[in-house]
Amino acid sequence: MGNLLKVLSYNDLEQCPTFFLDFEHAQPTEAETVVWNQVNSVLEEAQGILAELQSYRGAGQEIRQAIQNPSDVHLQEEAWRAVCPLVAKLKRFYEFSLRLENALHSLLEALTSPPYAPTQHLEREQALAKQFAEILHFTLSFDELKMTNPAIQNDFSYYRRTVSRNRLNNFQVDADCDVNNEMANRMSLFYADATPMLKTLSNATTKFVSENKSLPIEDTTDCLSTMACVCRVMLETPGYRSRFTSTETLLFCMRVMVGVIILYDHVHPVGAFAKTSKIDMKGCIKVLKDQPSTSTEGLLNALRYTTRHLHDDTTSKQIRALLQ
Repeated sequence: MGNLLKVLSYNDLEQCPTFFLDFEHAQPTEAETVVWNQVNSVLEEAQGILAELQSYRGAGQEIRQAIQNPSDVHLQEEAWRAVCPLVAKLKRFYEFSLRLENALHSLLEALTSPPYAPTQHLEREQALAKQFAEILHFTLSFDELKMTNPAIQNDFSYYRRTVSRNRLNNFQVDADCDVNNEMANRMSLFYADATPMLKTLSNATTKFVSENKSLPIEDTTDCLSTMACVCRVMLETPGYRSRFTSTETLLFCMRVMVGVIILYDHVHPVGAFAKTSKIDMKGCIKVLKDQPSTSTEGLLNALRYTTRHLHDDTTSKQIRALLQ
């Protein structure tokens, strides 16, 4: 497994697979159905989660009033009533990340299992590859929204401070949020990260590799690098691009390409930017830079700020310059 792509290196990128991955119309075959159904039940919630996060406004005004008037019981109660449903929503987002982790595990298992190589899996099991792409698309979308919304951490911090203060004062508050201390600690760690969903996926992939010791790490990283390569080829090949019926699919493809690059960079020991990387970083960055900046600046920033190995000594000056 993975031997087919051992030759796919930074210096031999003409071996890159050139098949079309149908992100718009891929349907599961009978062999894919069990995993597809399991993952689909999770993905059906993804758009709702993004919509809720996009409309998340926070309780900043109520919290400010309560902090500025600590002796006003009415304002304290008002802030608590405003924060509680928001914390319940944050708990739901966190619990969804756990379901997403399980879905990713199932997909990785299906897309790296012997006797097929990554290229064969992605070409044969396009519906599962599409679901993998949808998870990456969701992950980058969620993290972009979270990074631009400081109210999330402010609301949760206020909630935790209030709970601690009430415990110290032996004051019982109606816990509409239903978040126990252990859950609050895990949620706090989750939201403290700049890109919590990406961290969930990278941790899940690392865990998958460590739990499957009989499976070489290359089998997993080859799956990621192959997906990045296929996306790049589809984006830069007019014949493939013309097969997309929506401009949204082009953005989807770019987002997926960036997502697998970041995941590869987090999971692979030397990352995506080294000369030995199986991802053509120059080609991928060029594809992004050839698009309107309004569509890709966020994706370029994701490569700049959420990768792990960009500033390593093994990264060429040319690649660093492309991302400046």
